[in-house]
Amino acid sequence: VQLQASGGGLVQPGGSLRLSCAASGIKFIELMGGWYRQLPGKERELVASITRIGTKSYANSVKGRATVSRDDAKNTIYLQMNNLKPEDTAIYYCNGKTYGVSVDYWGRGTLVTVSS
Repeated sequence: VQLQASGGGLVQPGGSLRLSCAASGIKFIELMGGWYRQLPGKERELVASITRIGTKSYANSVKGRATVSRDDAKNTIYLQMNNLKPEDTAIYYCNGKTYGVSVDYWGRGTLVTVSS
């Protein structure tokens, strides 16, 4: 099983970007898909998640600015973030968590830097 994240980069405050996470070896529709981020010196925190049936949830810090989605045909989840702020600067990780006996799959992080 592999999760391949992409889409990070340098963005100006107020800008937007979309992160992608493609899965191989497993179907995202079978997982709880999620995006986490880790700021320097801090623990990894959940940013957004999407269940098998498409129920979405968001951290308060990104609510209204982020949208998580899934494309089953591409076996990929996305995180669209708008109105980015410097405090959104972090390494973003995609995650897939199995139901039942919980197993976590992680993608390699992708760095998002919000700076002018």
